[in-house]
Amino acid sequence: MHRDRPFWAATPHRKAPAALEPLSRHYDVIVIGSGISGALVAESLADGVRRVLILDRRDPVEGSTLASTAMIQHEIDVPLHVLARKIGAEKAARAWRRSARAVEDLRLRVERLGIDCAMTAKQALYLAGDEYGSRALQTETQTRHDAGIAAEYLNVATLQDRFGLSRTGAIVSDFSASANPAQMTAGLLRAALARGAELVSPVEVTDVEERGETVILATSEGRLLTAGHVVFCTGYEFLKVMENPAHRIISTWALASRPDMARPDWLDGFLVWEASDPYLYFRTASGGRIIVGGEDEESATAFADPAKGQKKTRRIVEKLADLTGIDIGEPAYAWAAPFGNTTTGLPIIDRAPGAERVHVVMGFGGNGITFSAIAADIVRGRVEGIEDPDADLFRQP
Repeated sequence: MHRDRPFWAATPHRKAPAALEPLSRHYDVIVIGSGISGALVAESLADGVRRVLILDRRDPVEGSTLASTAMIQHEIDVPLHVLARKIGAEKAARAWRRSARAVEDLRLRVERLGIDCAMTAKQALYLAGDEYGSRALQTETQTRHDAGIAAEYLNVATLQDRFGLSRTGAIVSDFSASANPAQMTAGLLRAALARGAELVSPVEVTDVEERGETVILATSEGRLLTAGHVVFCTGYEFLKVMENPAHRIISTWALASRPDMARPDWLDGFLVWEASDPYLYFRTASGGRIIVGGEDEESATAFADPAKGQKKTRRIVEKLADLTGIDIGEPAYAWAAPFGNTTTGLPIIDRAPGAERVHVVMGFGGNGITFSAIAADIVRGRVEGIEDPDADLFRQP
């Protein structure tokens, strides 16, 4: 088993060429982070005219992107009927509808750019669990219908008949997808570079200051760079000025099976997750592998504990077998990582506190790729002086 090594790290075509030094000291936009968020933002901004620089303290396409299971869901971690109680029914419905639209927009973007990343449209199967049972899922289904979001509730008998799973209920929905996140990110970066963007690493940004219409960045090597706008797409890693009490760091664990696993025919067309805490989530990938994760823990450091990692891996394997009858045995790959989340399950896509030209993209929870696609639209609009109609949903709490 490849422990502490994400499966995507072993896949081909996941690199993007980076320079060691920027060609200039001033840019229209500097994007910090070359993971999926930074790649989507940069590709959206790079138009052949705008001067865009992408910086990363690591090599490109590393960090939390490699740890993603790339379950590209329209379903937000917080159910719609629960989110409605938190932020109001109208806002919650807009957030869910925007999420569904983002998945389809991303699929079309990947197709338009010709990125080979195994992007596949899928349905989602949301199973009743210990946090939300059958009654809650029936309420959730009706709330989605009221918001104009298609969903089908399955009772015990129907779920057993169609999927062979034993739970008190489930919801089936469309508008989801899966992909190889490393290949997608590299493809987006290469598309941005082809339109004149620059990618430079390793460069670590240590400070940021906004002065009028210019943002000044300081690096660990003492270099100063300036830009009209700066966008921080650094995942769970951010400068102290970006801290927000609504944002928390969570550890998660994931694994990939060996190829050609025996599995039910329906599984290749679905993303599966459960309404439990912690919850199990899984899908298939190219070559007949099963990608499965869960056992999330509210800790910024637990992911780095090897003993805990072994225990979590065993528990994930057991839970998958108990639910589906699929025994993957010893995983081929197992890894762990931290990620950011918020109390509402919605990301923070906003200006930094007290700033007009410093933008922050963070707190994606289990919807990192979907929310990154939304962030790319909102940030591009702000750079161009156009406020996105849904921007209010993702402001700093």
